Amino acid sequence: MPPPADIVKVAIEWPGAFPKLMEIDQKKPLSAIIKEVCEGWSLGNHENFALQIADATNFYITEKNRNDIKNGSILRLTTSPYQTAVQLHERIQSSSMDAKLEALKDLANASRDITFAQEFINLDGISLLTQMVESGTERYQKLQKIMKPCFGDLLSFTLTAFVELMDHGIVSWDTFSVAFIKKIASYVNKSAMDTAVLQRSLAILESMVLNSQDLYHKVAQEITIGQLIPHLQGTDQDIQTYTIAVINALFLKAPEEKRQVSLQRAHTEMAHILAQKQLRSIILSNVIRSPTAINDEMAHQLYVLQVLTFNLLEDRMMTKMDPQDQAQRDIIFELRRIAFDVECEPNSSGSIEKRKSMYTRDYKKLGFINHVNPAVDFTQIPPGMLALDNMLYFARHHQDAYIRIVLENSSREDKHECPFGRSSIELTKMLCEILKVGELPSENCHDFHPMFFTHDRSFEEFFCICIQLLNKTWKEMRATSEDFNKVMQVVREQIMRALTLKPNSLDQFKSRLQNLSYTEILKIRQSERMNQEDFQSRPILELREKIQPEIMELIKQQRLNRLCEGTCFRKISSRRRQDKFWYCRLSPNHKVLHYGDLEESPQGEVPHDSLQDKLPVADIKAVITGKDCPHMKEKGALKQNKEVLELAFSVLYESDEYLNFIAPDKHEYCVWTDGLNALLGKEMTSDYTKSDMDTLLSMEMKLRLLDLENIQIPEAPPPIPKEPSNYDFVYDCN
Repeated sequence: MPPPADIVKVAIEWPGAFPKLMEIDQKKPLSAIIKEVCEGWSLGNHENFALQIADATNFYITEKNRNDIKNGSILRLTTSPYQTAVQLHERIQSSSMDAKLEALKDLANASRDITFAQEFINLDGISLLTQMVESGTERYQKLQKIMKPCFGDLLSFTLTAFVELMDHGIVSWDTFSVAFIKKIASYVNKSAMDTAVLQRSLAILESMVLNSQDLYHKVAQEITIGQLIPHLQGTDQDIQTYTIAVINALFLKAPEEKRQVSLQRAHTEMAHILAQKQLRSIILSNVIRSPTAINDEMAHQLYVLQVLTFNLLEDRMMTKMDPQDQAQRDIIFELRRIAFDVECEPNSSGSIEKRKSMYTRDYKKLGFINHVNPAVDFTQIPPGMLALDNMLYFARHHQDAYIRIVLENSSREDKHECPFGRSSIELTKMLCEILKVGELPSENCHDFHPMFFTHDRSFEEFFCICIQLLNKTWKEMRATSEDFNKVMQVVREQIMRALTLKPNSLDQFKSRLQNLSYTEILKIRQSERMNQEDFQSRPILELREKIQPEIMELIKQQRLNRLCEGTCFRKISSRRRQDKFWYCRLSPNHKVLHYGDLEESPQGEVPHDSLQDKLPVADIKAVITGKDCPHMKEKGALKQNKEVLELAFSVLYESDEYLNFIAPDKHEYCVWTDGLNALLGKEMTSDYTKSDMDTLLSMEMKLRLLDLENIQIPEAPPPIPKEPSNYDFVYDCN
């Protein structure tokens, strides 16, 4: 007979004694259980003791997390969080360097537990640590020459404890003094600093900037992007990652007027050290082209930097041209001058009407929609003035290509000319959509493009390559003005396919586009889709309807098989770099969900035996997704994170309890929500199911119709012939 569900069998350790095997009744108060354990070892004052998980985490058992105790767990009897906090509070103030160092090391480890952190913070522990950073460490400055490793460890453990305590979100970041900020910034600004101290200091600066606008101003006064650049020139990828994270934070929180000049500041303030090298080129050579493979966190930070850099274009993208502004109109005159090698005629030469006629003719050749006043073309936002900026850059920096495109099209018949002005405006708008200019970076995306770090004017160069592609595709399609939108669709597909290959340079991007001609795009389209005309007849549609239930059953079985294999889920916290994991899988008979915590991400399937918690499928009432999930309603950063919201789902079971999930990606989200809905007998409605249905149905239809190739399938069934005049041909077999 299995033991009651509320009884958990565990082993409990106590230093200097043999471990005890106990059965813990989860219905009993935790204090009563601790009292019982203490009495077994003849220990008094049971209120001064607590239970911990005896693993690397050493987390305290509380009434909130006691249900996480599994059969076979090893617990440890230890001093209560309050007693431990009091002891460490006293120990870190010891006059002995060795005792202080050991106490700070213990504090750094203990601070990961929120129960201990709350008690230590209640003792004003955060203030004590900040005072030690501000002034206490100065007492040991003289000892650095003879005890440098010890001093580095002392400071490292102090900052580690501080970071761990702040990550629980109990204390506001707005409470810190300028002296503390100056001290942290000084560790970052020093040329030679202990790696651990530097890493913690960078993490603290990033959190300060992201969590408080007031602290942003204080941090910005102490440290500049130029002062951070030397840390990018090392070989430690963790330091480089934290450095770029701080740079991103400074960009993200900078006031709009300052954000536009941040890059220039980074390029000039450290010029004497960097020999005029720029932030972009340093990241390119020391990070992107480093022999060390780029990890996910670094890829995310590079993606964020890429997005924030392109967002500098948003102001121009959303600025309309003022048709009455002479300076802006002069840019259009410059485009005309470069294209046709003419100078602006003085007012006295020729009649006004004649000059207007010349301008109108030239503006028509340049491909503007409004030939009389082309400034009106740039009043549409987006792309606003950004389109005109791109055109001028192309005309000045790729003059031969610009003149060739304009003259080539002005000499064609009207119906076949590719309008340069209109094309440039629509292309700029398209590129802004592709690169998501103006949107905030995604929390989970790692999609950075190395080629955008190879040039200081990467967006403009990107435009120059694409406008030449557009002109080439226009010719290949033999397009007319009526085909403009079709050409833009093809160009968009060419660009997106080339970007998918992640070219390392703009030249490589250009060569990839050369291989994606219009003819090649047609071939790719042909291979990727069925011929819709052949699959719209009534017999084919009836066959599709007949096959669909079989395909849906196949998809359902695949989803359930994936649930049986299981998935490793992350427990998302405020800190991205220290994830905790748990695993969930469906039993082979599809009757029970097995789940449990893991210390690290597994390399394969986790056996059912090691997953002690169970949830019978029969107890599941519903599957909830998105913002309706209980863990998405809690206070914190997750509530504001759109990406996490899209990956969140919960299982509601008896007694109104929930099992909360955050899928690692969209694919796993669809697999699990589909599989759980299938277990409940509900419809599978995910995008992944629709995609699988289309793919499998297409393949099955092609296989079944293989023998009918080149045979015309009639729209209607053949008519039933008339009855014969007699049935003499029927023979009685009897």
